[in-house]
Amino acid sequence: MKKIRNLSAPVLAAGLLAGCATVPYTGRSQLSLMPDSEVMAMSRASYREVLAESEVVTAGPRAAMVTEAGRRIAGAAEAFLRDEGLAGPAGSFEWEFALIDDDETVNAWAMPGGKIAVYTGILPLAADETGLAVVLGHEVAHALANHGRERLSQLLLFQLGTTGLELALSEEPETTRDLWLTAFGLGAQVGLLLPYSRVQEYEADRIGLILTARAGYDPRAAVPFWERMRAQGETEFLEFLSTHPSSRKRIAEIEAMMPEALQYYRPR
Repeated sequence: MKKIRNLSAPVLAAGLLAGCATVPYTGRSQLSLMPDSEVMAMSRASYREVLAESEVVTAGPRAAMVTEAGRRIAGAAEAFLRDEGLAGPAGSFEWEFALIDDDETVNAWAMPGGKIAVYTGILPLAADETGLAVVLGHEVAHALANHGRERLSQLLLFQLGTTGLELALSEEPETTRDLWLTAFGLGAQVGLLLPYSRVQEYEADRIGLILTARAGYDPRAAVPFWERMRAQGETEFLEFLSTHPSSRKRIAEIEAMMPEALQYYRPR
C-alpha cells in the first residue's frame, strides 16, 4: 500500500470539490469519492468473507430477535429516506442482519449498503429486543449516513491524492481493495472496524434514536444500554467501546437528543 504523503492545499481542495455528498437529516457535507456501485460490490464481498469465517446463528430465539428488530429498523430507515425526499438512495440499500456466535465479543458493526453484524456477546447488555433495536438503530444510522464510504474516501484522498485516486479507481483495483481493508479493519482482524470520528458517532446516535423510535421501540432504552456498556467497560476491554466510545458526556448528549426522538415514537 502506498504511504501517506503530504498534500498541498490546492490538491486537497480539488479532491474535496471532486466528490461531496450530504448526510440525510443532518445536512452535513461529506467527502464521497467512490461510486455507489463499487462501494456496494466491495461491501457485499467483505460481508460474505466475514460470515464465511464466522459461526452464524440462523435459528432460535436470538436469531429471530435480530431478524425482527433488523426488519423494523430497516423499514424505519427506508421511510426516513422517503420522508427526507431521498427515495432514490433508499433503493440502493440491501439490508442484511447476521448474528455471529461469539459470546466473548461485545460488538456490532455496519458496512456500507446495509450489511450489519451483531455478536452474541452484546446481547446480554442489550437485555431485550428494545435494547437490541437501540444497537441496530445506531449501526443502521452509520450505513444510512454513508459513514463508511466517507471514511474510505478520506483514506483514498490522503493516501493517493487526486491523481493517484483516478489511477487506482481505473487501473489498480487491488489498491482500492487494500484501502477498503484498512478503512474497515479487515486486514488484521475480520469484522472490527476502525473508530468513527466523534462527529460521525454523534450523528449516528441522533439518527439512530430517531430510527429506533420510528420502528416503534422506546428510544429511552438507549440511556440504560449505554450506562451498562460504560459500567462493563470499566472492568474489562470491550471491542464495541473501541469503535463506539461510551462516556458520561455521550450519555448526556443522548439524553439531550431524546425529546427530538420521542416525537417519532409510537409504541407497537
